Amino acid sequence: MLVLTTPSMEGNKIIRYHGLVTGEAILGANIFRDFFAGIRDVVGGRSAAYEIELRRAKNLAVEEMTDQALALGANAIVSVDLDYECIGNMLMVTASGTAVVIEGI
Repeated sequence: MLVLTTPSMEGNKIIRYHGLVTGEAILGANIFRDFFAGIRDVVGGRSAAYEIELRRAKNLAVEEMTDQALALGANAIVSVDLDYECIGNMLMVTASGTAVVIEGI
């Protein structure tokens, strides 16, 4: 499955639009990771624990979106947008795009 942030694929023609597909992932952050991330924010540096959770949430959201597109018979998703939100101590990632069939792939 081709996943593109652009509205088209250069040199290829979209021959069918299947519509909007989405994927969501909401993950809770471990309280100890929260504590150490807060300390790291004070002294500087990166929070590896949050980076790992963020990457995991993104992958889950994109996988769910891709599964929806496959079920519709699409071979690509165009105009993909990723949104990130924090809700309390929860991390939410939403992926959305348009499921399409691109000729020649």
